[in-house]
Amino acid sequence: MQILTPQVFWAQRHGEIFLRVELSDASDVDISLQGHNTLQFRAQGHGAKGDNQYEFNLEFLEPVKPEIHQKLTQRQVDIKIRKRDERWWERLTLREKKPLFLAPDFDRWLDESDAEMELQAKARTRQTTLREKRGKNENHEREFTYISLKKGYLFMYNLVQFLGFSWIFVNMTVRLFILGQDSFYDTFHTTADMMYFCQMMAVLEVVNPLLGLVKTGFFPAMIQVAGRNVILFVIFGCLDEMQNKAVVFYVFYLWSSIEIFRYPFYMLACIGTDWKPLTWLRYSLWIPLYPLGVVAEAVAVIQSLPIFDETRLFSVPLPSALGHSLSFSYTLQLYLVVMFLGLFINFRHLYKQRQRRYRSRKRKVH
Repeated sequence: MQILTPQVFWAQRHGEIFLRVELSDASDVDISLQGHNTLQFRAQGHGAKGDNQYEFNLEFLEPVKPEIHQKLTQRQVDIKIRKRDERWWERLTLREKKPLFLAPDFDRWLDESDAEMELQAKARTRQTTLREKRGKNENHEREFTYISLKKGYLFMYNLVQFLGFSWIFVNMTVRLFILGQDSFYDTFHTTADMMYFCQMMAVLEVVNPLLGLVKTGFFPAMIQVAGRNVILFVIFGCLDEMQNKAVVFYVFYLWSSIEIFRYPFYMLACIGTDWKPLTWLRYSLWIPLYPLGVVAEAVAVIQSLPIFDETRLFSVPLPSALGHSLSFSYTLQLYLVVMFLGLFINFRHLYKQRQRRYRSRKRKVH
């Protein structure tokens, strides 16, 4: 019985052999490797002799790997075999005389120099890909390091502020229980140093939004920090007469009451933790306490006006035709207007924050 052979086209690369068997509508395809270098092919299909069974054997020049990759299409059978050693073969078969059914696949044909160039191009592509991956990994590592440092810095800042304001709050509370109203009049002398420290640290809350470390607004933070520092350093710090007044107690107590819940909330946010009772306190306590704090600050400013008029502290000298000097109390009266304008701006900002917070939480629940 005559053995029918299909037309086979071949091409090679340094590491691979490509075979294209001209057999349409192939079925019952059996491709196997005998030994290390002999390929056996058998299939039913439509070839040069019509619809018949076709087969062929190819003894390769050098050993190949046992894995055979095949792909059937309506017109042909594509076979890919990997060489055991990646190098260029001078011919495909062990015998120098080429089989009659075998021909070069000019669609894929490359000579050795072209294949070498293709190999180099692939190597360059791999190197480029590796460099890009390495660059991405380095960028990811740098980004991770930056985020870790940022979170660490913010956590430590909020921790220090929490400890500072907690010390003030506990100190004032204990003294209130022990001394009663008498503790009102020496609040400044017992807690001023810690309050100075906390308020100087609070300047970072204005710097952090500018550096992109936090998403909070710059102006609300600046209004609050600047307003408190005017009260602390100018009204209380510069006027000895104000340091023994009861209003100092109310201002410090209201400030610390807000902050002992605000800073722990930000600490937990740095480590991705949300404690619901603390979150509620953070977004609810300020509603009564913040306006009360501004009222207490306004009382302190009003009480300081006659003292500035009497002492002429920070007064601006004027020409003799206009008078001796312009009292700093006029600046503070203007500041009172700005203070309540700031109250409106900050209250609106905090209220929007509260709405966004609880709106997003409702969406997560649903």
